[in-house]
This record gives sequence, structure tokens and C-alpha cells, in this order.
Amino acid sequence: MTIGTDITEVKRIEQLVNTHAQFVTRVFTPREIAYCDQKKNKYEHFAARFAAKESVMKAVGKGWLQGLSWTDIEIINLPSGEPRVNAYGTLKEVMVQKNITALSVSLSHCKNYAVAMVVAQ
Repeated sequence: MTIGTDITEVKRIEQLVNTHAQFVTRVFTPREIAYCDQKKNKYEHFAARFAAKESVMKAVGKGWLQGLSWTDIEIINLPSGEPRVNAYGTLKEVMVQKNITALSVSLSHCKNYAVAMVVAQ
């Protein structure tokens, strides 16, 4: 079992979303974008998902510099509100190689910061 954690400044993500059009589509899946865009404090939700993606990379020991795409990692919420990680592409391959059968994620955010923790089992 390995863990990854990350903290992200909401203001930083807000600036990236508003000044770099490609940032959103490069980092987030269409489902994540739709989810965040419908929220009152959408930048907090984008920041939480960004922190979760960073946490997944740390937990599996592979980052975007090593070929993992941001959109290989998708953070969704179940109807209950529980966050989940969907793995695609290279992330799925890494999970098989490292015998990782599950990724558990926890998110939290407020006006200024978003944090995430991922446990790879």
C-alpha cells in the first residue's frame, strides 16, 4: 500500500482556468469539467480534483513527466457524494504493472485551499 497527498491553492487554479484555455481540457475530463462548472464554487472543485490527480501520481509513483496523462485520471462523485478515481490509459497499465487493485481518494476544500489523499492498494 502506498499513499499520495497534495494541497493546492484555489486561487492558482482559478487563474489557470481563466487565463489558459487549454489548461482545463488538458487536465480535466469532460465529465469533471461538467461537474465543476455546475458548482457555485467551481474553482474549489477544480482545485480538489487537481490535488487528487497529483496525489494519484504520487501514490502510483509515476507522473506526467513519465508519460501519465492528466486525463488518464478522472475524479468523479458517486450519487452518495463519495469521490472515486476512474483509471484510463497509462494509469491502468501502471496499476496492472504494480499490482494496484484499487485507488481510494479523499478530498477537502475551502475558499483558499484544496487537499486530497489517495491510497493505492
